[in-house]
Amino acid sequence: MCRWAAYRGEPLYLEELVSSPAHSLIEQSHCATRAKTATNGDGFGIAWYGERPEPGLYRDILPAWSDCNLKSIARQIRSPLFLAHVRAATGGGTRRDNCHPFVNGVWTFMHNGQIADFEHLRRPLETMLDNDLYGARTGSTDSELLFLLALQFGLARDPLGAMAEAIAFVERLAAHLERRVLVRFTAAFSDGHDLYAVRYATDSAAPTLYAAPMGETGGYCLVSEPLNDDIEAWVEVPEGSAVVLGENGVDMRIFSPAGRPAGGMNEKVRAAG
Repeated sequence: MCRWAAYRGEPLYLEELVSSPAHSLIEQSHCATRAKTATNGDGFGIAWYGERPEPGLYRDILPAWSDCNLKSIARQIRSPLFLAHVRAATGGGTRRDNCHPFVNGVWTFMHNGQIADFEHLRRPLETMLDNDLYGARTGSTDSELLFLLALQFGLARDPLGAMAEAIAFVERLAAHLERRVLVRFTAAFSDGHDLYAVRYATDSAAPTLYAAPMGETGGYCLVSEPLNDDIEAWVEVPEGSAVVLGENGVDMRIFSPAGRPAGGMNEKVRAAG
């Protein structure tokens, strides 16, 4: 399983999540504590938003702990919204175009999880993409394909609804083909304005997701596992939930691929204490 971290708020240096904390993302790349595998050495990536609508992107197949440029880049780049990921491959080769985050236009996406029996579902899933999105697929992972399916189903119009529809489609297809119906999905995605995260699994064993305030003016980070030992600062996001970080703060909603995600909860996420 992979590890990732994302942030939205006042501009921060990427190192505040990637390299500086005691349990930073680089530390998690070789010593994760809340994952099935402690080592996430099959590449890494960071995507950040700055002065242009499209995000910057840096990915490589080296383990995050051994890339000589990553710490320098993280120390110099400051952004109000960024996503970072270290990969433990469950499918797809160790190639740069299989490293997260994935970018299409203004959208970025990264994922921790898997689609069961993906090798049997891949071809019919790819046929759902229009020519432009099919041509945009450069890697071979289930994660990238889920992202492109969500774009196909209207991510720009209804981000959480499109993601719910993409996951539901995968589950229905697996059932139709009499394959194992299992999607594990803890992901973050953004259009450069709002930051979205979803924690869901068909079998109620979704990869972990935590949230905590960061910075001095209402910023928030979302992570696969806490960046430090301050237990009271971190709130575990429940399974079957979506989180939206936007101009109006933090909004948590029920997420259900069987239909559109409910918006009635509108709960503010607050750190315990």
